[in-house]
Amino acid sequence: MIPMLLGHTDGSAYAGPFVFRGIPNVDRQSASATGFHEEYMITPERAAKLDAVLAKRQSTLTVVFENVHDPHNVSAVIRSCDAVGVLEAHGVYDGRQAFPKLGAKSSASARKWVDLHMHDSISACYENLRARGFRIYTTHMSSDAVSLYELDLTQPVALVFGNEHDGVSDEARELADGNFLIPQVGVVQSLNISVACAVSLYEAMRQRLAKGMYSERQFSDAEFERLRHDWYMR
Repeated sequence: MIPMLLGHTDGSAYAGPFVFRGIPNVDRQSASATGFHEEYMITPERAAKLDAVLAKRQSTLTVVFENVHDPHNVSAVIRSCDAVGVLEAHGVYDGRQAFPKLGAKSSASARKWVDLHMHDSISACYENLRARGFRIYTTHMSSDAVSLYELDLTQPVALVFGNEHDGVSDEARELADGNFLIPQVGVVQSLNISVACAVSLYEAMRQRLAKGMYSERQFSDAEFERLRHDWYMR
């Protein structure tokens, strides 16, 4: 048997079977013989949870945040992405603002489960997304903006949010496929970027739930196995 115990949250030790890349009850000798490594080892319960979460990940829904400087806002965006099932997010930092250092507590470890891709320009980010079939919408209160609730968020879509002071850049807006706003009836007519992102993502989730998109995997079997292997190693 494998002489290694995992701890439960209550501090007690786990003495049951382990999983190597989804294969239960593999002992050390057979694991070594087949090329498995101890660092892949997780409990069956953990494997089942990761499988269930991964099966609902939305590879056709993503977020772009441009030059956001507050680490709490970036962390909150990543938490919302994880909660809604976004597989990956994109950060654009063109040199005017450095990517902030994220604290472990503020991101609540969500960044471990949301792949973050960094770009040094909006054009590079958009090129990457369009090559994979995404339509791109920025958030900006302008005369050409449509309501968030008029968008079809069940298609492959990227939602772009600007930084705390300037919003999305002119370039980001001009190169996008469209622009939207979140309807408001208050005096200030302004939402924090992390709040705006959460509201938008949950509208996307509402539409996608209604269409059954969380009930069917968005990955091929081969891609799901690749992602599962990656998640088991995290």
